[in-house]
Amino acid sequence: MDRLKLTTALIGATFAGLAALPAIAQDGYFAGMDIEVVVPFAPGGATYVSAKFLEPFFERHLPGNPTVTVVDRPGGGSIIGANWFEENANADGSTVLFTTSSSSNPYVLGQPEVNYDLAAYRVAYSHPFGSVIFASPDLGVSNVTELAATDTPLIYGGISAAASDLPAVLSFEVLDLPITSVMGFSGRGPTLLAFQRGETNIEAQFTPVYMTQVVPMVAEGTAVPLYTGGSIGADGMLSERDAVAPDLPSVYEAHVMLHGAPPSGIEWDAFQAIATSTYAFGLTGYLHPEAPDEAIAAFAEGIAAMNADPEFIEGRREITGGAPLMAGADIEGNVRAALQPSDEVRAYLRDLLAERFNIRF
Repeated sequence: MDRLKLTTALIGATFAGLAALPAIAQDGYFAGMDIEVVVPFAPGGATYVSAKFLEPFFERHLPGNPTVTVVDRPGGGSIIGANWFEENANADGSTVLFTTSSSSNPYVLGQPEVNYDLAAYRVAYSHPFGSVIFASPDLGVSNVTELAATDTPLIYGGISAAASDLPAVLSFEVLDLPITSVMGFSGRGPTLLAFQRGETNIEAQFTPVYMTQVVPMVAEGTAVPLYTGGSIGADGMLSERDAVAPDLPSVYEAHVMLHGAPPSGIEWDAFQAIATSTYAFGLTGYLHPEAPDEAIAAFAEGIAAMNADPEFIEGRREITGGAPLMAGADIEGNVRAALQPSDEVRAYLRDLLAERFNIRF
């Protein structure tokens, strides 16, 4: 059974299980409300699947037991749906924009079609995604230090340097790895296939795909894991290892291994900004900028209950590799900081994309 069918079956089982539960008294902030979760992508993608997975758990655990409906508004690589949210979201917290770096990167880069002010929004919740960079065994390397020393040309395959591939590209810059990035693939499935065929020898996959499809390749000796994007530490930086792949160094740690010191400078600042919004806050639910603190607190209360729910704990393994849902009350400041890099970082990103990939805004 492929991953989409498995996930669909999981969601169906979740709905069946929750439907058999007794009704819970309806009191609390969201009592009597209908919450609309706007997904700015077509049905079937990772964001839509995740939103549908969360839907019954929110209905069960949010104070007041509201009705939760996922609505897709695709187009423009998520920009159309995000622009709709800017114009139409309710200020009481009952309209959620659930989106990814496909919305945040155009916002950070200042794409002219963007009419939404993502950094002004309140944050309701976030589901993190990690990423693992791995290599072909044909390179004869076992870690990032050996990778940096190889004389073999290194080729990475991606979709678009301005979208979800940007953190991987920036990690190459931070680590000063001589990797040529070839863009234009139609998805991460095709990039993995190109890697398996030997057309590329460096690849990146989000942790759910890494665990389900790449870990078996590692066991077979057809892929060599090198490093992860990392996770946010107490210092507010992506300095910790990814809990999903704790045996692998983060970009931060890999830099220490290669250069004998923690990363710094414009390359690291740019990686921090883009990777934080892509990985640490990969799937984030935003609310109207005037959503009240009561709505944020209600989401936090519901999320705490969800993270203690055995059915949710089991189900999220398929969606995010087991990462718990994060409450906006705990992460809103970090999300906003990631969405508002310095003018220097924005200029660096634009120059990099223009010079390396002929992408201009």
